Amino acid sequence: MSNSYSKYSPKGDMIWLILRPWILFPRIFYIFLTLIFLLIRILFQGNSNNKNVQKNLSKYLFDVITNLGPCFIKLGQALSTRPDLVRQDWLTELTNLQDNLPPFDHKIALKIIEDELGAPADELFDNFPDEPIASASLGIVYKVKTKNNSFCAVKVQRPNLYFLIRRDVVIIKILANTFGSFLPLNIGVGIGEIIDEFGKALFEEIDYTKEGENALKFSDYFKDNPNVFIPRLEKDLSSKRVITTSWIDGFKLRDKETLEQNNLIPASFIRTCVISGLQQLFEYGYFHADPHPGNIFALKGGSADYGHLAYVDFGMMDTITNSDRLTLIKAIIHLINKEYLLVAKDFQKLGFLTKEQDLNQLVEPLKQVLGGAFGAEVGNFNLKNVTDKFSKLMYSYPFRVPSRFALIIRAVVSQEGLALRLDPEFKILKIAYPYIAKKLLTDNSDEIVDILLEVVFDNEGRIQIDKLESLLNTLFADTENINSDLIPVANAGLKLFVSEKGSEVRKNLLLSLIKDDKLELKDAEKLLSLLRGMFSPLKLAKSAFQNIISPA
Repeated sequence: MSNSYSKYSPKGDMIWLILRPWILFPRIFYIFLTLIFLLIRILFQGNSNNKNVQKNLSKYLFDVITNLGPCFIKLGQALSTRPDLVRQDWLTELTNLQDNLPPFDHKIALKIIEDELGAPADELFDNFPDEPIASASLGIVYKVKTKNNSFCAVKVQRPNLYFLIRRDVVIIKILANTFGSFLPLNIGVGIGEIIDEFGKALFEEIDYTKEGENALKFSDYFKDNPNVFIPRLEKDLSSKRVITTSWIDGFKLRDKETLEQNNLIPASFIRTCVISGLQQLFEYGYFHADPHPGNIFALKGGSADYGHLAYVDFGMMDTITNSDRLTLIKAIIHLINKEYLLVAKDFQKLGFLTKEQDLNQLVEPLKQVLGGAFGAEVGNFNLKNVTDKFSKLMYSYPFRVPSRFALIIRAVVSQEGLALRLDPEFKILKIAYPYIAKKLLTDNSDEIVDILLEVVFDNEGRIQIDKLESLLNTLFADTENINSDLIPVANAGLKLFVSEKGSEVRKNLLLSLIKDDKLELKDAEKLLSLLRGMFSPLKLAKSAFQNIISPA
């Protein structure tokens, strides 16, 4: 496969389109009028209680998005994952944007396969079908039998895609910059930069050579994870506009009923999906930026706690820098400990706030917006609630969304929306908090140990019992997981204490025992009491027994 692919050039593509006014003006006029007519119809019919009116409106919405082309279909796909934002009757229709769009001509697909792979489809495959099994925004998918009697998925790119995306990304950017100040959410000055990020991602997504490389890289990260499956790439049958992978035989994560009818446990797939998403973001720094239900399948097997999942379609991927990844971990820890000034500093370091901003002014507003994220209100805490509150806060304070976080936010919002489809009561922080706590308490890498030391010890090296207790309580708040987490935490703590890196821990513990040149045992007694309660011999024995009879 070739390594070359077309890249998005914000300035170059803008100049290219401006120099072709016969393309620019008719298209921008058509998009503008189409969106105005859609808005008018939604204003007049959106609140109607008539089922036929809503059915026709949802079909009209689907047709409008489909007719506007791939860039707008991508936006519709993101909306199709959010049952908390979109009416259920509209959501049902928008779900078709994931893989049930109108296909293009079969003869054109066969011609693309022959041009790209150097031979007719019936010579490369056994019994190539006459129609695709799925049709998405950028390509159509065939279920094909190979010469070695196994099934594979052959994705063929839609024709003229490079031109369509190049044209529409520029126009969307022009419209966004023109009307951005009228949007209901103040996202700062970076709306053009955010569109550039999506443009860059879309241009990479239409290069199936790049997608193949992404699939191999993603597969390598999850090679030792028994709950996550990645289809095998068939390199000899893949190119820039055709990609062939092993066939995934599973169920799309669209609704609870379908899974239950096939004797599958929805909650188990939610947990695997969210944990794998957190691993991508906080461990690997490389994540699937398009996790809608058409790209994630539930497989048979697995356990009641962790279902088997398969990811497909690796066109839209992104990375997060090591610095941003560690800062996000710190931000969650600071949120757990209700240290809102430190949360503000984390926002500032990530670029959501300017360096000139007085962070003390933000402590109380952040407490109001994020205070329910931990404690009694966590049951009502989800991303939509945060977004609603933040949209008001962002009008009063100079928050902005750094462009590099555009795909991260899209991925997290899509993933929470997917989970909400399976469980309307799902709260992402109920999984995210224990995950971060466990990572902090069991990961002995230098960077994570440094964060742990920063949390547990103050600036003078004295132990902060309350923060350590908060971490442990967060990890063990879910009593169902205490047996699987107890021994790993105990082992990691012991390894750290006796390791070379643990010399700093040992030194700080000794400092905690000495105050004003005198031996002070109160902190030591509190620490021993905490550890005795958490890691009693009875609990450890029970944990070991549970792991033996029901290994993870």
